[in-house]
Amino acid sequence: MSTGRKYQKKPMTRPRKSGLERRRRSRLQRARLITLGISEGVVAKMNQKEVRTLLRRPAQLAAV
Repeated sequence: MSTGRKYQKKPMTRPRKSGLERRRRSRLQRARLITLGISEGVVAKMNQKEVRTLLRRPAQLAAV
């Protein structure tokens, strides 16, 4: 059984993440950490996974 023509049409396909959008999101997330009070030097040394885990609970960052 095939998936049919519905999923082969162009508007129905899910758009891929582009490198430009990924870099833009990462830059915005780093800027959010800086506004929450973490110094720029510390944020610059973090990898993207660490940045995302810190942004999951921003209220705890503001309390520290």
